[in-house]
Amino acid sequence: MPIDIDRLTEAELADLNRRIVARLRLIAQLRAHVRMLEFRVGERVTFQPDGSLALFGIVSKYNRKTVTVITDDGLQWNVSPLLLTSAAIDITPRSSGGGKS
Repeated sequence: MPIDIDRLTEAELADLNRRIVARLRLIAQLRAHVRMLEFRVGERVTFQPDGSLALFGIVSKYNRKTVTVITDDGLQWNVSPLLLTSAAIDITPRSSGGGKS
């Protein structure tokens, strides 16, 4: 059902705007929460801060809007779950290069 905003008063438009903004915020929070639940504490993840190379770390806790990640260099970052990607640990044995052929 379309809303004819041309017939709304200024007060009604302001109220409609407030309600739309609140609804959009709720949708964004729900999206972030669902995404947050895709990660487990202790899981290895990666993210890329603006102007930097990708960082790798471990999820240490959930916050209200972010996930705390402890990076491999020991720094703590609070990251939006929308920016995280799961990072599988590479357990492939490495060749020492000194073996016999």
